[in-house]
Amino acid sequence: MKLYNANFSPNTLRVRAVANELGIDLEIIDIDVMGGENKKDDFIALNPNAKIPVLEDGDFVIWESRAINNYLASKNPGHGLYPDDPKERAMVDQWSYWQAIHLGPAMQKVAFERFIKSKFGMGKPDEEVIASQLKDVRQFLDVLEINMLDKEWVTGKLSVADFALASTFMFRKQANISLATTPNVQKWIERVESKNSWQSAVQPLLTMMGS
Repeated sequence: MKLYNANFSPNTLRVRAVANELGIDLEIIDIDVMGGENKKDDFIALNPNAKIPVLEDGDFVIWESRAINNYLASKNPGHGLYPDDPKERAMVDQWSYWQAIHLGPAMQKVAFERFIKSKFGMGKPDEEVIASQLKDVRQFLDVLEINMLDKEWVTGKLSVADFALASTFMFRKQANISLATTPNVQKWIERVESKNSWQSAVQPLLTMMGS
C-alpha cells in the first residue's frame, strides 16, 4: 500500500500512526504541498480535492484520513481500532467527527496563527482570530476533559478516534495551548504520545522541526 504523505500535516500523521499500530508497512510517497505538487495532474487523478493524504491499495484509492484509518483498521479487525459492535463503532465515529468539526479546526487555526505563519514566513499572527478560536479551544477541551474523567482512551479502548484526536495536539506547545486546566486530557495525550506507533509516526515531523 502507498501513502501519499506530507510530514507537516496532522492528517497524514494520524494515518502513519494507525498504520504503525496495526503493523502495516506503507510505502511513503512524499508530496511537496508547498511546491504545488499536489495540484499536478497525476495527483489530481488520485484526489480531485488536491489534498493529502491519499492511500493507494492496488487499484483501490481512498482519501480523507479518517476514512483511510477506518479502512486500514477494518482490514485488521483483530486490533480492535475500529470495533465491529455497532454501539462501540458509533462512539468511535462520534469522537472522530467531533475532532474533525469542532476541536480540530479550532486548535489548528490557533497553531496556524501562532506557529505555522512564522515557520513558513506567512505574515504576522492575527490576534483577533487567535482570541476567538481560543474560546472554542477551551470549550472543547473541557468537553474532552469530562469524557476522560474515568477513561484511559477516548472511548474506553484504544481506537482510531484516539489517533484522530491526538493529531490535533501536535503543535500545541508551539502554539502555546495550555492543558493545565485539563489534567485528564494531559494524561491522555501523553499516553498516546508514549506509544511506539506514535513516536515512529511523528519522528519525520520532529526531524523537520529540528527536534
